[in-house]
Amino acid sequence: MGSTVNSARILVVDDEENQRTALAAMLKGWGFAAEAAADGLDALEKLNGMAVQAVITDLMMPGLDGFGFLRRLQAQPNPPPVIVLTAFGNLETAVATVHELGAFWFLEKPFQPQALRLLVDRAVAQSRLAEQTDALARQLSYQGVLGELVGGSPAMQAVFSLLRQVAPSRAAVLLAGESGTGKELAARAIHTLSNRRTAPFVAVNCAALPETLIESELFGHEKGAFTGALERRLGCFELASGGTLLLDEIGDMPLPTQAKLLRVLEDSRLRRLGGREEFQVDVRVIASTNKNLAEAIKRGAFREDLFYRLNVFPITLPPLRERREDIPALCTTLLAALNRKHGCRVTHVSQEALDCLAEYPWPGNVRELRNVLERAVILAAEGPIAKVHLGPPVTGAPPAVGSAETGVVLKVGTTVEEAEKALILQTLAYTRNNKTRAAEILGLSVKTLFNKLREYGAREVEP
Repeated sequence: MGSTVNSARILVVDDEENQRTALAAMLKGWGFAAEAAADGLDALEKLNGMAVQAVITDLMMPGLDGFGFLRRLQAQPNPPPVIVLTAFGNLETAVATVHELGAFWFLEKPFQPQALRLLVDRAVAQSRLAEQTDALARQLSYQGVLGELVGGSPAMQAVFSLLRQVAPSRAAVLLAGESGTGKELAARAIHTLSNRRTAPFVAVNCAALPETLIESELFGHEKGAFTGALERRLGCFELASGGTLLLDEIGDMPLPTQAKLLRVLEDSRLRRLGGREEFQVDVRVIASTNKNLAEAIKRGAFREDLFYRLNVFPITLPPLRERREDIPALCTTLLAALNRKHGCRVTHVSQEALDCLAEYPWPGNVRELRNVLERAVILAAEGPIAKVHLGPPVTGAPPAVGSAETGVVLKVGTTVEEAEKALILQTLAYTRNNKTRAAEILGLSVKTLFNKLREYGAREVEP
């Protein structure tokens, strides 16, 4: 075989000396470097002092058996693929071992050497790919790119360092920061750098769901659980099985749902709405918020015990105004995506336009920068983006008379309630009914904005 095989080290774990000696000899004959361990504890000790590309283990062993070894191994950062060999194989054990305990594959003794060779080759290839992915991610992050996050500034490099450190663990992460700072991108980076990267990443916005639906969205429901539940529906926890679940804007989650979420996080078991039985779930939870949860706890709007359960590894993403030196790199990355989206051929942002972007305070952060550049790309179509393409309020130019940007004109005698409604509707007109953007400009949560609009709609149909 090539250098990949010759440099690959395999650890054999079996309590029977003859078995592990014969298996190690077979692996060496195939060109692998083979190490042997007598049980799970011996294997863990050996893994502390060396890197291996794959593990072959028995299940039934004295001391720490294969099941316990797998559980301990999967709790470590970047565990190698594991191939399980056992004389007590059946479908139930195979499913439990491969899916619940994180094994790469399952072979029943006696096995065909050709079958084992194929699995070892695939396991080593997977391990090599994971090593290359991690190395590339580290290299890019040092150059100012981590996943879809961009930033060479000291503030973002500090964030990248924390993301790289926490990703291989199973710790809960709480991402804090203003709207538009890239909290979901940070969560995706954690998922991509973790050993769950091949499993689903599921994001749910707690602020955008009505209180009556959020529990069904998270935990699922059985047929007939409530009016309109015509069939069983899997919740986000089940959809993210084996992977990562992002609870976005966790600060807007209703208190009753917070209590149920806390229980799931504590024992990794849940029950669908209308269901009778609890079942195990294997999900890594990341939460994000643009609110001050400490203040929410004082107001009684957020559970203190849930906060401490989620806040195991806090990371705060800096606002764009505190890392303005990242704007040129962000523009380069965003322009490439926007050119593809709109079929344009914009080459770069002119220096005059960059200077203008650097002076703007960016209340909407990177999301607002993307919106400004999207408008500019459409206007420029090709060549460089000039200052004139950016438009107000970034350029500071006065808006056109009669446009949505002229503001709200109020008559004397207008009530505060009427003024609020006019401001909200005018802002929605300015954002072309982009409710997320309007909420950012108004300083409201998306949930609050939806509630206001429902309230206005209800009044208009009142007799």
